[in-house]
Amino acid sequence: MTRAVRLAIGLGAVAGILGQPASAQDTAAPLPPPLARVEITGSAIKRIESETALPVQVITREEIDKVGVTTASEILARLSANVGSLTDGASISDGKDQRGFNSANLRGIGTSSTLVLLNGRRMANFASPGDDTGVDLNNIPAAAIQRVEVLLDGASALYGTDAIGGVINFITRKDFQGVELNAYGLKTKEGGAGKRTATLTAGIGDVAKDGFNVFAVADFQRTDALSTSQRDFINDLHIAERLPHLLSGYTSPANIRLTGAQRDYLNDQGFTINGKPLTNRTINPSVPTCNGPANLYLPTGTGGVDACTYNYMGDTELYPKSEKANFLSRGVLQINPENQLYAEVALSRSKTYYAASSARVTGYIDYRKVPALAKYDLLSDEASADDDVPGEVQLNMRLFEAGRRTSELTSESQRYVVGWTGSRNGWDYDVGLNHSVNVIKDRDTHGYLLYDKLMQGISDGLINPFGPSSPEGIALLNSIQVNDEVRHARGTMDSVDFKVSHAVGTLAGGDAALAVGGELRREKTTFNPSALLMSDNINNDFAPEGGDATAYARNIQAVYGELLLPLTKQWEAQVSARYDHYQVVGGAASPKVGVSYMPTNTMLFRASAGRGFRAPSMTELYRPMQVGSTATLPDPVYCATVDNNYADCADAWEVHRYSNANLKPEKSRQFSLGMVLQPSKQVMLSLDYWNIKRTDLIAEIGDDVILANQNKYGNLIHRDEDGYIEYIDQFKENRGAQKAAGLDLTIDFKGVQTWAGRFGGRLSGTYVTKSELQYAKGDAFVSNLGRFVTDGVVQRWRHTITFDWDKGPWAATLSNTFSSGYEDQNSAINIDDGTVVAANRVKSYSLWDLTGSWQASKAIKVRAGVQNLADTAPPYSNQAYYFISGYDPTYTDVRGRRFFASVNYAFK
Repeated sequence: MTRAVRLAIGLGAVAGILGQPASAQDTAAPLPPPLARVEITGSAIKRIESETALPVQVITREEIDKVGVTTASEILARLSANVGSLTDGASISDGKDQRGFNSANLRGIGTSSTLVLLNGRRMANFASPGDDTGVDLNNIPAAAIQRVEVLLDGASALYGTDAIGGVINFITRKDFQGVELNAYGLKTKEGGAGKRTATLTAGIGDVAKDGFNVFAVADFQRTDALSTSQRDFINDLHIAERLPHLLSGYTSPANIRLTGAQRDYLNDQGFTINGKPLTNRTINPSVPTCNGPANLYLPTGTGGVDACTYNYMGDTELYPKSEKANFLSRGVLQINPENQLYAEVALSRSKTYYAASSARVTGYIDYRKVPALAKYDLLSDEASADDDVPGEVQLNMRLFEAGRRTSELTSESQRYVVGWTGSRNGWDYDVGLNHSVNVIKDRDTHGYLLYDKLMQGISDGLINPFGPSSPEGIALLNSIQVNDEVRHARGTMDSVDFKVSHAVGTLAGGDAALAVGGELRREKTTFNPSALLMSDNINNDFAPEGGDATAYARNIQAVYGELLLPLTKQWEAQVSARYDHYQVVGGAASPKVGVSYMPTNTMLFRASAGRGFRAPSMTELYRPMQVGSTATLPDPVYCATVDNNYADCADAWEVHRYSNANLKPEKSRQFSLGMVLQPSKQVMLSLDYWNIKRTDLIAEIGDDVILANQNKYGNLIHRDEDGYIEYIDQFKENRGAQKAAGLDLTIDFKGVQTWAGRFGGRLSGTYVTKSELQYAKGDAFVSNLGRFVTDGVVQRWRHTITFDWDKGPWAATLSNTFSSGYEDQNSAINIDDGTVVAANRVKSYSLWDLTGSWQASKAIKVRAGVQNLADTAPPYSNQAYYFISGYDPTYTDVRGRRFFASVNYAFK
C-alpha cells in the first residue's frame, strides 16, 4: 500500500486519459526486489518510480488499444485537460492558414503554450506560419508509442518554460524483440470516414545478453472522406432556418447584383421577381425554385428576398480523406556494462485531402447575355447613372461544373537522434544530438481555376452562369484547372543537449541528488509561395497580402538544474530552475519548487509553484502584414447615425494584421495543491488544484473589443470621407493577461475478483473554475468559461470514465467521454435585416464506447468494438468562427456510430 501511494506521487496519482496508474500491480502486493531506476517526465534524476514528486498522468499502450484509437490526435482528444486543440474536423475550410495542423492545447490556454516531446526531446514545429506554434501530432508515430506521460504541472524548468500549460511526452518502445503484426479496420454506420491500418513491428537483440537491440515500427493508415450528404444530423440541425446569414450568396444559377439605378429602372419597367417588384439589389430570375437542393429560396438568407441562397453545408466535407505513414527505428549498442550508444530515426508523412464547396466566382457580363434582362435597355441614362461600366451587371455564381475545391496538404517529418548514456561512479549522464525537420506542401488540385481565362470564358459566353455550359465551356473549365503546389514551408530544429546527475549527500529521508543539464538549439523556418499563387491568377486562392517568401532563424541556449531533497521519511522537496536565452528576444530565469508530504501510508499531500516565460515565435516577430476580415460586427459610431440598424452599419470589416519585431516574452506564474488518498486497497483517489496566470500576453486586441471601445482604440480604425470603415489595424503586442484555474480529479477502482470475473473502473476529469482573458492592461477580464467567446470555449467539466471486465482470455471495456454544455456565441448578425442570431445554449456532449477482446492464443489477440454506441450527433451551435456551421468542430465527432476490429499477431 505504501508503494502504491508513493507511486501516485510520481505518476500523477492515478490514471491518465483512459486510465489506470502507471503500474498495473495490485496495491496489496508486497514490495518486490530492488527496482531499476528510471527517468520520469518532470524530473531529470533517475530513481525508482515510486519516488518522484510531480503529478504526471500516464496513458499506456494497453489503454490506447482498448478504445480503438490509432492516432496521437485521437489519444489526446480523450484527455480532459486538452481543450480547444486543432483537429482535422476543425481545419475543414476554404482558408489556408495552418490547415492540416493537429495540435494539443493543455488547459485551453493555447497550442503555443503546450510542449510536445518525443522520448523526452523536442521535434520541429509545424512549419506553416500562423498564430499557433507547436508540433503537428500527425508526425507522432502513434503505433510505436509505449506510453504517454502528461505533466500537468506547467512551465517545466527541465524541458522548456514555454510549457506553460504542461508537457506531453510520447514515449516509444525502447527494447523490442520478435515480430508483431496488427491489422485494424473501422466502418461507420452511415458510411464515409472508414479507416484501415496496418502495422509491422520487428526487433532483434537482447541488450543484457547480446549487447545490442535494433527494432523498427512501420505504420500505414488510410481514412476515407465524409461528406455532409452522408450525415442525417446535418439536416436535423436546420442550418438554413437557424443560421441563414452564415450561408452564401454565390449560387447556381448565378445571383445578379444590380446597381441602385439598374434596380430602380427595372422597377419602373414593371420587372418582377416571383411576381413582386424588386426590393433588393441582388436578384435571381429562378426564384423561387433556385435549383435545389443546395440552392435555396431563403428570404432571410444572404441572397435575400429577391435572390437565392447557397447552403454550402449541403455541399462540403465534414471529415477529410487522409493517408498517414510513420516509421520509427531505434538501435542500442552496449559498449560496456556502464555505457550505451543509441540512435533513433523517425519518419512520417501525412497527406490530408480537403474538399470545400464548389468554386465561387464574382464576374461581370453584358446584361444582354442575361436572358431575363436582354429585352430591357440598361444602357439608358436612367439605368446607367451609377455604372462603372455601362451595361454590365455583376454575377455572384457557383461553378458546380468545375467541381469542389480540393487541396492536398502534406506534412512530412524527419527526426534523427544519436546519443550516449550511462552511469559511472554514481553519475548518471546522457548526451544527445537531435536533427528534426518538418515540411509542409499545400497543393491546389481541383476546382481552382485560372482567373483570367475563367473571366474571358464567362464574357465570351462559353461558360453559362445560369445553366449547363456548352461542351466547349466544359472543355475550357477542364483546361484551366489548377494543379500547383501553391505553398511550401520548411522548419528545421538542430540541437545538442546533455544532463548529468549524482547523489550529493544523505538526509533523514534518504539520498539527496543533483542534476544539471543544458541545451543549444537552432530553429529555422522558410516559407515559399509559388509563382502562380503570387501572380494573383487563381480563382478563390488569390495572392495574399503579406504572402511573400520569408526565411527566419534564431539560436536558443538553456541551462537547468534540479535538486531532490528527501528531508524526512514523510517530506520530500524538488527544487529546479532553468535559464533560457533566445536570440534577439533575450532571456529569463524560471524557478520551480515541488513538495510532498505523506503523513500515513494511505495519504499524501503535494504542492508546487513556479514561474515561466514563452518567447514570441518567429511568426509573431517577423511575419509580413496579413489582410483578413472580422466576423460580422456592428460599428457603434456609424450605427448611431442610422438608428442602430445593423442592416446598414454591420459588416465583415477588413483587417490588417501586423507582427512586431519588438515583442517581449510572455511571463507566467503557476501553482498547484493536491492530495492522494487510498481508503482501501482497491480504491485510489487524487484531487489537484491548479492555477495559472500569464502576463505580457502576446495578442492582438480583439476586433469586437476595438469596435466596442472606440474612445480607447479609435486610432486603430481607418475611415473614408463618409465615416465608413475602410479597415482596422491589429498589432501583435504584449497586452493584458490570462488566468486559468481548476481541479483535476482521478478515481481508480483497482478491481474486485468475483465468480463472474474481475471488475474495475476509473475516472479522470477536469473541473475548470476560471478561464479569462484581459485584452489590454487596465481592461476588464473577459471569461470564456462555459461561454463561446471570439474563437472558442472552455467547458467547465470534462471527463473520461472507463469500466473494465476480464475473465480468462476475455475482456471488455465500456468508456464514456463527456463535455458539459455552455452558452453559445450568440452574436452573429444578419446584415440583410439587421437581426441578431437567436440566443442558444449548447447541450452537453456525451459519447459511449464499448470494446471487447479475446486472447485466442499466446500469439493472437482479437479485438472489436463500437465507438459512439448511442450514435450521438454533435449538439447544435450558432458559432460563426469556423467555416463549418451548425456545430463546434473542435471537440465533436461527426463520424457517428462506428464499428472496428483488429487482429494482433505477436511472435517473440
